[in-house]
Amino acid sequence: MSADKMTGNAVGDATAGDRLEDVASTLIEPGFLCSGDVAAHPAPAVPDEIAGVYRIERPAHANSPLVVASPHSGRLYPQDLLDATRLDPMDLRSSEDSFMEQVLEGANQAGAALLTALFPRVYVDVNREPFELDPSMFSDPLPDGAATDSIRISAGLGTIARVVANSEPVYAQKLSFEDAAHRIGNYYAPYHRALQRLIAEALEQFGFCLLIDGHSMPSSAVRHVRSERRPIDIVLGDCHGVTAAQAFTEQAETFFRERHYTVRRNSPYAGGFVTRHYGRPEVGVHVLQIEINRALYMDERRIEPRAGIEPLKKDITALLSALSDTARRMAEDGTASIRAAAE
Repeated sequence: MSADKMTGNAVGDATAGDRLEDVASTLIEPGFLCSGDVAAHPAPAVPDEIAGVYRIERPAHANSPLVVASPHSGRLYPQDLLDATRLDPMDLRSSEDSFMEQVLEGANQAGAALLTALFPRVYVDVNREPFELDPSMFSDPLPDGAATDSIRISAGLGTIARVVANSEPVYAQKLSFEDAAHRIGNYYAPYHRALQRLIAEALEQFGFCLLIDGHSMPSSAVRHVRSERRPIDIVLGDCHGVTAAQAFTEQAETFFRERHYTVRRNSPYAGGFVTRHYGRPEVGVHVLQIEINRALYMDERRIEPRAGIEPLKKDITALLSALSDTARRMAEDGTASIRAAAE
């Protein structure tokens, strides 16, 4: 496989069986996440927007360690997906976290950058390992090192999804590994580089970062998961206390409960790849995943926003501002106290 196929990452002829660990490392594992030394291992500068891939919206004054991301709300469908799918557009869109970039648009008001993926998750899912692929979807063998056995793959929801939200198969025919490599190299990798850059900027300026990874969940996924005799509105995921200081998770839970949302922690969503991979409080990177019940703000059948989106946006803006204030205070206390708070 040529370097340009992987957006500048020379990986050799991966289809011949090369190991993918080194490729994955160049895509998603900058040195600062291992060492905490941003000066020695800076994440390279990236553009604030790549057409059809991602967009970074920055505040007028970047004065917060907070970073906000919407990885699954993209709805610009590449033509190669439309040519290959057996589904109509509405079925394809059922996997979107539709309108979450709007729900999170108060990030800039809180002094934080907002990163939004512009491509759909059904095309390539940035909240999976970079080569978490289902062999049954491909006409040729996958390279050694691909992750081919996971609960997510069994469910049809690997890096390249086999099914959409209603379990309908996406493709009429098998894909090639080159199809996957193109999506990972030209969509997945740039998104993660942008995310890494935003984390690095927060670390450089404040000594730590709080990443809020924003998602929505189908109401059907939590219809029978109840709290206080009501379906769940919000699920907070910190991988059971591993990826963020308890102060952040507790503050978010209290915030939502005071506004009469029903809240659960880590069930049924404890945090995906982004939360697990980037959430490393020991080097000053905290990640909290927030899942919001789609019924609160959209018509799930028509995929249209409802009136409820406006009060939800106001509440989320207030939450991001509150978390940002807490993050600033923790940054002023110094890295040692931040690490202690995560223990």
